[in-house]
Amino acid sequence: MYTGVPLASAKTQIFEAVLGFLPDWVQITVLALIVLAVVAGWVAKVRRRLVRRRASRAGLPLPGSARQGTADHLGAYTPPQPGQSGADFLGPYAPAQRQESGADFLGAYAPARQQDDRPA
Repeated sequence: MYTGVPLASAKTQIFEAVLGFLPDWVQITVLALIVLAVVAGWVAKVRRRLVRRRASRAGLPLPGSARQGTADHLGAYTPPQPGQSGADFLGPYAPAQRQESGADFLGAYAPARQQDDRPA
């Protein structure tokens, strides 16, 4: 007796509907591959746990943990060293150095200075 309430989730119903159109040998192969992927994931997870446990018991650094001085892969995004700050950290994104203003800024196009010959 169907009460109108689905017993499985929508994803499960879609999965079953897609598999229903395929031949039996394809259905069995797809299901076997899914089960194999799940089991392989569990095995990898257990192996990682064992490696981490052995490394921590032996006093070795844990695999995949950050070590001092390995921020080289960050490139331009590496945090500043103790001697660097501000614009030194920005690298190519640092603002240009301030240029002089007025006549100094005009360079060769600046008007020549005129001497005042007026008596004081």
